[in-house]
Formats: sequence, C-alpha cells, structure tokens
Amino acid sequence: MEWPGLYNYWIAIFLMMAGLYIVMAHANLVKKMVGLVIFQSSVFILYITMGKVTGGTAPILIPGDVVYSNPLPHVLILTAIVVGVATLALGLALIVRIMEAYGSIEEDDIEVLENSAP
Repeated sequence: MEWPGLYNYWIAIFLMMAGLYIVMAHANLVKKMVGLVIFQSSVFILYITMGKVTGGTAPILIPGDVVYSNPLPHVLILTAIVVGVATLALGLALIVRIMEAYGSIEEDDIEVLENSAP
C-alpha cells in the first residue's frame, strides 16, 4: 500500500467530516455557512485528486506515445468554485436579512420567535 499517495484522500475525508460536523452541531447560521464551505472544499480536493494522472501531460498532440491528463475535472472544479462563491454570497445575504428580521442568527432563537408570533 502506497501511503504518500493516499494523503489527499485522508485530507479530503477529514475536511468532509469536519464540515459536516460543523453544519450539524452548530446553531449559528454563519458557522453553518463556514461548514458548508469546508465541506465543498473537501469535494474539490477529492475530485481534483481523482482526476490526476501520474505522468500525464497537457492534452497537446505531440508525436509519440504520451499519457495525457484529462482537463475536464479541473474545468468542472473551476465552475463549481464560481457556483460555490455565488451560493456563499447568497447565503450570507440571507443571513443578514434574517438578522434584520429576527435580531438573531441562532436557529433556536429564530424558532422561538417564529413560534411565539401570532
């Protein structure tokens, strides 16, 4: 078993579990957004790690028997990063509106205020 080659997978799993824990364990909405960003970053790391081809070069046609790397995973991750930043911005904007409406960003406080309203 080649341990140095598995470090990226262990890091991705650790970040994924840390992000999931943050989302589930904290009632603060900003902390939940941070957990989602950590989880999303772990997916990026995992996807890029799986897309790596050992000894692969850029897909530029040259004579000879050459191993090429597929650029598609990297392009998809760039797109996912843009979507993730937009989603984070929207989530934080919603948290600001929730703070203005309820005066708190804690889920428990918001639920109490929502249930006590007539």
